[in-house]
Amino acid sequence: MIVTSVQVGQAKPLQEHPQRDFVLGELHARPFTAIETPRRVLHFAFLTGGAQVQTDRAALAALCKAARMTAPAEGARHHRSAYDGGAMRWESHNEFSTYRFELPSPRTKPFDPPAASLPTPLKDFAQPGPLLVAIDLHLLADPERKIALETIFDRASLAAAENSDGSALFATDFQVDKEGYIRVLVADRGLGAERAGALVQRVLELETYRTLALLGLPEAHRLSPAINRIEQRLAEMTDTMRRTTELSDNNRLLDELTALAADLEADAAASLFRFGATRAYYEIVQGRLDAIGEQKFGGLPTWSSFLTRRMAPAIRTCATMEGRQANLSRKLARAANLLRTRVDVALEQQNRDLLTAMNRRARLQLRLQQTVEGLSVAAISYYTVGLIGYFLKGLHDAGSPIDPTIGTAVAVPIVLLLVALVVRRIRRRYGEHGDAEQ
Repeated sequence: MIVTSVQVGQAKPLQEHPQRDFVLGELHARPFTAIETPRRVLHFAFLTGGAQVQTDRAALAALCKAARMTAPAEGARHHRSAYDGGAMRWESHNEFSTYRFELPSPRTKPFDPPAASLPTPLKDFAQPGPLLVAIDLHLLADPERKIALETIFDRASLAAAENSDGSALFATDFQVDKEGYIRVLVADRGLGAERAGALVQRVLELETYRTLALLGLPEAHRLSPAINRIEQRLAEMTDTMRRTTELSDNNRLLDELTALAADLEADAAASLFRFGATRAYYEIVQGRLDAIGEQKFGGLPTWSSFLTRRMAPAIRTCATMEGRQANLSRKLARAANLLRTRVDVALEQQNRDLLTAMNRRARLQLRLQQTVEGLSVAAISYYTVGLIGYFLKGLHDAGSPIDPTIGTAVAVPIVLLLVALVVRRIRRRYGEHGDAEQ
């Protein structure tokens, strides 16, 4: 809490942002540590994203306990602790964690003894996730510049460079040795412990992020057949769209387009993080190379030139695949919108024709209804007049002076008029189409 003076004798606390400590602490989250020459460093990176984060912390706690090292603080994202004969450094990242073991190296011969025979606490270590990076880095003193790199590494893939002032040489062939490590040699020609620690950490990070960046390439290769299939099918469907006019055909094409778009979006969503991480890791690699400040050494390719030639095509492949996904998604959306418009227009035409036919049938039904109404007036009148005739005959037989024939004749127009008025009133009340009037 920061306290500021408002008036003499009064103090008012300033309210801090809840993430202020985290933001300020991030600048110092992974500081460089001084390393004395000579030194042997074994560096491992395990994929520990998602649910494996807790597994990683449990493995770290068990490792610290077994080696009698201090355990990390709760919620810490990095930790360094010394143990008998060396030091261990752990860092937690978004999708991976790293373990680095710094060991003394009394011998002056590079990579002697083999990494597997070095005394590290890894004997009973339960790895927290799949191993992705394993680096054997040897920091040796070379004040007389006598190290012969060709006798240590494969000349065909050897990359070496000096740092900006020539006080260090770092080299590797990026090949996995028989024990499963990428070997990196750093020759100290007057670095000092602090600069040696900074250079070692940058080199280790460079190789770690280089490997992580290339995880996007298998994903690009996996997606390539599906992208090719969708592109080919889209071309066939757009050609079919130009020749078809039937609503059923358009509906079938629209359903298939929707299915293709769903497949594409599912693959794009699955690869979104991987391709984004590839871009980010590649930028980190470039940043680490810029920070080191390479200078050419002995006619050998620098790390920058080697990685540009070998790594950049893979990064471009990932970027191209991501671009193809986005472009194909837009094309599928346009084709689907076009088909949907055609289907809507066809449906509107069908609805118009259907309404016209319904209107025609309604008029026919009205005419039929009017005809039936006329016949019903005649039929009702006929039966009503018949009843009146029977009534008048009965009266006549009972002695009434009214002649039944004349009475029936007189009743005919009256009955017709009354029946017609009643039918008309009913029709007006409920409407000519059967809708009740309010």
